[in-house]
Amino acid sequence: MKLFKIGVLLVALFGSQLSFSQEQVRSKKEIEKLLTDAGNSFFNLEVDKSLKLSKIALNEAHHLKNDALMAKAYNIIGLNFEEFYDVDKGLNYYNKALKHANLTNNDSIKDWVNNNIGNVYSYRKNDFKTSLKYYKKALYFSEKIKDSIEIMYTRLNICSAYFATNDFKNGVGYLNSVKNFITNGDQLEAKISMCTLYGSYFSYLNDNGKAELFFNQAIELGVQNKNQLLDSYVCDVYNDYSTHYKKNKDFEKALYYLNLHKELKEKVYNEERTKKVKLAGSEIELEELERQINKIEGEKDEQLKDLKESKLIVLLFVIIFFILLLLLYSLYKNNKFRDQSNEELKVANEELKVAKEKAEIASQLKTQFVSTISHELRTPLYGVVGITNIILDEHKELANSPHLNSLKFSARYLLSLVNDLLQINKIEENKITLENMIFNISDEIRTIVDSLEFIAVKNNNKLITKIDASIPEFVIGDKLRLSQVFMNLVSNALKFTKDGEVKIIANLDRIDGTKSFINFQVIDNGVGIAKEDQEKIFEKFVQIERKEGDYQGTGLGLSIVKKLIELFGSKIELESEERKGTTFTFTIGFESDEAKRNEIINNIVVDLSPTNFYRILVVEDNKINQIVTKKILETNNFKCTILDDGYAAIDLLEKEKFDVILMDINMPIINGFETTKLIRKKGYSIPVIALTAFDKQEITEEALASGMNDIIIKPFESARLFQIITNLINKKNID
Repeated sequence: MKLFKIGVLLVALFGSQLSFSQEQVRSKKEIEKLLTDAGNSFFNLEVDKSLKLSKIALNEAHHLKNDALMAKAYNIIGLNFEEFYDVDKGLNYYNKALKHANLTNNDSIKDWVNNNIGNVYSYRKNDFKTSLKYYKKALYFSEKIKDSIEIMYTRLNICSAYFATNDFKNGVGYLNSVKNFITNGDQLEAKISMCTLYGSYFSYLNDNGKAELFFNQAIELGVQNKNQLLDSYVCDVYNDYSTHYKKNKDFEKALYYLNLHKELKEKVYNEERTKKVKLAGSEIELEELERQINKIEGEKDEQLKDLKESKLIVLLFVIIFFILLLLLYSLYKNNKFRDQSNEELKVANEELKVAKEKAEIASQLKTQFVSTISHELRTPLYGVVGITNIILDEHKELANSPHLNSLKFSARYLLSLVNDLLQINKIEENKITLENMIFNISDEIRTIVDSLEFIAVKNNNKLITKIDASIPEFVIGDKLRLSQVFMNLVSNALKFTKDGEVKIIANLDRIDGTKSFINFQVIDNGVGIAKEDQEKIFEKFVQIERKEGDYQGTGLGLSIVKKLIELFGSKIELESEERKGTTFTFTIGFESDEAKRNEIINNIVVDLSPTNFYRILVVEDNKINQIVTKKILETNNFKCTILDDGYAAIDLLEKEKFDVILMDINMPIINGFETTKLIRKKGYSIPVIALTAFDKQEITEEALASGMNDIIIKPFESARLFQIITNLINKKNID
């Protein structure tokens, strides 16, 4: 039973006309209209008109070099040839249509042409294996574009091919899959096809009642809806019905329906229609031949052109050959020169290697110098700050002395300078790692505001904070580095603002997993920064000239800020305008996972014991530092014993008991590390705290290796020293 293929064509042509309804190029619209009219003429069996319109459309499509339009034109020509004249010529035109369709992105055209080629192999050549290959390609494209009608017709075609080989088991699945869609739809051709296929299926199952019921329904649908092309459809139904009766040996009815088939076939496929196709088709074939001849002539012209170019190429080859000879000679000379250059490069590389080693030594010397100078400056600063505090404690009447306050400020300013130098050096050598501590953003900002209030008062500024309430109460991160960033930015803003305000703003930017990203801003309405200077301010030791006021500083603060924010995995942005103010903006992600927070809280040792009086052994060779340390300890009711060197300390431990040892590192005779090793060797478990002016990161590894329990850097906050002492003694008592 041959399935109806023109319905698919008309649906496709209607769709293609719609798809180009908004096309701005008029000629394409006109070609689409020609193709639609050609399809309608074929539907009405006006084959000469269909071919004439197709020929015009094909010529125009070739002129535009439009593969989609060429594929459609060849497809309609193939339909006319296959149906009424010459199957092989029809297949030839289908193959041309497929060739052009495959050059487009139009999957609808590929679906139509593959279906029609499948029909040729199924109904004309009885090569069902090949027809199934094309049908399944068509099904792939129709399912890709989700065209329900195309899917329906293609599945019916596949079913018909399977039934033709008596493979009813595989075929009926395709038929059942479209049954509801066809029954509920208005596709008459599809309904006739479905009824005929079910008639054949039930005939195969020997269910003659159902088979004849479906065959009769198919005939009734065709007879009720008179149409010339539907006659060809009913013609095939008669043939299948005749086959059914022949199978059941009802030869009278078989002959009856066979005669109906022959009568209708003679009506549809008459000689006059065949002549029309042959005549109109001849014109198309002539034009195709002309196109082939023109193509061959064009290729011939191209070959002649290529021949001329070949002669030119030969001439060029001769020229190039001589050039190559010159190049070979040049290459020989260059090789000699290269060998000489290589020798010179080897010497240069050796010199660079030596220079690199010298640079590394210089870098080490710089690091040692910074470390040494910071230690040598911190040691006397510890004495200056400590002695100043002692004088203020002992002589309350001097609390407002401008001389003492200037001395204290100068000492702290010098200490800040030392810390900045050490900090920038550590950042450059990647010696800083961020620590995880639990803290409250609002509390940290409030602490910074309180500590800088005196600068604000001095310049008659207001310090304003705006903290987003949606920020988690507690976050995990390096609060010390964050505080250092804010101290630099806010103090900088206060220095360059007079009679104005400085705002510190924190907003929750986003939450990503367990991380809370907080956007910070430090805004002032001070003197501002000129555009040409905005790139410079983050460089080391750079100070921008200001037109107003006298601003002092090392020029390291903003450089440290930039590098610390980069350690947090972020970057700082600057907006500024002279005489209007400056805004610094950055966003940092903090861990806010409750489980991690609880883990850190559980590991914090909290001293809940009442205040105790401890005996402290101080091993320190500097007399001024001895006085300062002793005063700090005794002021807080600690009993203090001071010794000048490590050996004396070991001797005293054999006679007296102490709760903690404060050990200086840099001492004559024996240093603090070696002294601690000897103490541990003798079996003493007393806590040892390194009290030193060296940077903590430089000595941590060696200090722990020698047996020290903790480190505190001079000058220090008294409260920090007492916290470390208490924690170590409590831990020792628990152990």
